[in-house]
Amino acid sequence: MTFLQGCILFVAAIFGGTLNSVAGGGTFITLPALILTGVLPINANATSTVALWPGSIASVWAYRKEFARQRRSVTILLSITSLIGGILGAELLISTSQSTFVKLLPYLLLLATVLFALSGPITTRLRGKTTLKNRQSRLTLVGISILQLIIAIYGGYFGGGIGILMLATLGLMGMENIHEMNAMKTLLTTFINGVAVIIFIIRGIVEWPQAIVMVVGAIIGGYTGAYLAQKIDQRWIRGFVILVGVSMTIYFFLR
Repeated sequence: MTFLQGCILFVAAIFGGTLNSVAGGGTFITLPALILTGVLPINANATSTVALWPGSIASVWAYRKEFARQRRSVTILLSITSLIGGILGAELLISTSQSTFVKLLPYLLLLATVLFALSGPITTRLRGKTTLKNRQSRLTLVGISILQLIIAIYGGYFGGGIGILMLATLGLMGMENIHEMNAMKTLLTTFINGVAVIIFIIRGIVEWPQAIVMVVGAIIGGYTGAYLAQKIDQRWIRGFVILVGVSMTIYFFLR
């Protein structure tokens, strides 16, 4: 990694951390930046996950009050499912060849961009509902656990857009309070990415010089995002993320 590449990754991580703390979509910045600076695609995906993961831990702490309102058994069940899926997804990524992942990458970015674009209207619709219906039957929980396992596998493999998938799943479970849903989503995302990070480290596919530079940048960006969230209309930020997602998708399709 050259000095110039380090500067590019540091700035990309600041933007990625900022976007994640405000609207999400930081992967659209960090992953392409790593690939464009010479990191192999699978290693770039793993390194990007490591770089952005510390920010999700801070988000979990911010939602600690909402967890008190959750059914502990449901939280434990979905957490275990997320851990298992995250491990499976990470192992699946490692078993994928670099050339295959390169072919899949534009489609993964396209899926993530579409999911991110849909997240705004869906979240807005859910935000007006503030009750938690008691529809968490045993059969419902089994079905939700299966859906969460699939989402977690995708999350461990790539992860873009898993937030909106989990919000939709939690809605099917009967949760309607958007703050409680975001709390659960953040916790499960942290578990999925956390076990993926451990697998990536054990398997030695993390580019540590790049990861360290980007962790510092992402932390700075996270604090910056907390400030910007109060100053800038999030519609502009979401529009910027979608524009970046579309641009990166087109780029990797044409590459």
